[in-house]
Amino acid sequence: MRHRSVLSTLGGLALGLSVFASVPARGADGKAKAELCAGCHGDAGISQTENIPSLAGQPDQFTQWQLVFFRGGSRKNEQMQPIAEQVSNEDIRNLGAYFASLTPPKATAPDDNPDLSAKGAQAAVGRRCASCHGDTFAGTKAVARLAGQREEYLVKSLHDYKSGVRNGGAGAAMTEVAYPLSNEEIEALAHYLAHL
Repeated sequence: MRHRSVLSTLGGLALGLSVFASVPARGADGKAKAELCAGCHGDAGISQTENIPSLAGQPDQFTQWQLVFFRGGSRKNEQMQPIAEQVSNEDIRNLGAYFASLTPPKATAPDDNPDLSAKGAQAAVGRRCASCHGDTFAGTKAVARLAGQREEYLVKSLHDYKSGVRNGGAGAAMTEVAYPLSNEEIEALAHYLAHL
């Protein structure tokens, strides 16, 4: 009886180690597939293109779910849907691991409007953004990283949630948060998050 228990435990450890060992491999496989993504999302997942998000440092599950939403059509985007329709489940797992392994973007310029950032910080507290996105806004699991994201992309995303254009995943929660935001609050929140 005890022999079976030890074998069962060792078998479980071996399985766990094999899964853990596959994580770097997934990232390496994702790197090759991500070459297609670099044209829009930038080298090393840091976007240099207006209204295109940086993917570096996004949580693995978040990236995976967004690709699933694009592929299934619940999240609409003319550029992303045709690409996502060609991506396999294995590719999605590899891309999620790859982008999560990259160094996240940092604010590229000093905060040129600290008063606007202070208003954004107040809006973040008032809307309880940290309760989902984390205290440092680095995201977790299927929740997006916001810190250091492109400012104009954050503005666009909040407007899309507010108007109901963007859905899929946390759409209902984000619509509820974004709907009452004024344009000024959206601008302040985006500025604050982009400069973290």
